[in-house]
Amino acid sequence: MQTDTKIADLEEIRELFNTKVGHFSDKSARWLFKRSENLHGLVLILASELAEHLDFTQTRILNRNIVDNTLRDLVSDMVFTVPFQDATIGDELTIYILIEHQSTVDHLMGYRLLSYMCQIWHGQLEKQKTAKVPAREWRLHPILPIVFYTGTRRWEMPMTLSAAMDMPTLMGSFVPTFETLFLGVKAEDIEKFTVIDHPFGWLMTVLQQEKADESSMQQALAAALTHLETLASENPELHSHAMLYLHFLVFFRRPEVEQARLKQLIQNHTYDKEVENFIMTGAEALIQKSKAEGIVQGEKRGEKRGEKRGEIQAKREFLLKLLDLRIGDVPDTVIQKISRMRSRTRLDSLLEQVAIAHTLDDIEWQ
Repeated sequence: MQTDTKIADLEEIRELFNTKVGHFSDKSARWLFKRSENLHGLVLILASELAEHLDFTQTRILNRNIVDNTLRDLVSDMVFTVPFQDATIGDELTIYILIEHQSTVDHLMGYRLLSYMCQIWHGQLEKQKTAKVPAREWRLHPILPIVFYTGTRRWEMPMTLSAAMDMPTLMGSFVPTFETLFLGVKAEDIEKFTVIDHPFGWLMTVLQQEKADESSMQQALAAALTHLETLASENPELHSHAMLYLHFLVFFRRPEVEQARLKQLIQNHTYDKEVENFIMTGAEALIQKSKAEGIVQGEKRGEKRGEKRGEIQAKREFLLKLLDLRIGDVPDTVIQKISRMRSRTRLDSLLEQVAIAHTLDDIEWQ
């Protein structure tokens, strides 16, 4: 990997390896969708007829994080603009992806989506205003809203405004309505991923099995690797990207006793030597580097203080890992709460509670 693009990609990979357990679902999804090929694959799965009319090679990414105290502390989303291939159809389409990994099904999803879409439209108007476009010529681009859901609980709640309302039948026609595309990775029929025969679809077949037994994970991984073989010659960069994603999935989501066997499967299908070396040594090297940096920082602030901070950080990480194993995907609000904890006694108490908890409600957070 000698091109500037590949070098930049490796920098992002290093950041992903440094991800905390609870943030992996968000960060890995965002890393996937930064490649326009994967955005194309997502739209192919959900709206193939629309995908045929869009020029994904000209995709532009408008990344942002919404902080909304009335809904959730942090919203993980991505915004793209993709032009239509035929200008007579339209100028460009705005694609909005809400990345949702928490297993609690949100009955306010319809309201959340409309709120975020209105913020995007407001930004479009502000941009035209700044460019001194005459007000009578201001226009809004259509938005394609997509919910990318990787939680384990089946999503059966309608993503409509009316789902969050106590509404008399007579008022139904006064409630705004819009269609939302939804991909529930864990509950989706595997044929929906494989029928398009797109690399993104095959990655989803593996993500679907991220917490299954080892045999199911191995079968899904082997099938995906076989179907991704042709990418090695047709699109080497995308193939390397797919291999790295699968490695991340194993590294963050599978028990340590399985990792060597699953990593070997991936390495057997990796043909970019730089990527292969990174897979073999990257995670371990970065972990050791992180530990060493932590020790140096500790020494600068005093050995005892450094040891205490290192112990607290280790307890935080273990608490997040235990929450992930016992309960499932950890809400961002909980991750942020734990990241601010400084008391070893408090962290020890939470570890004891999480060890026997079945839901987040079983834990005393105050």
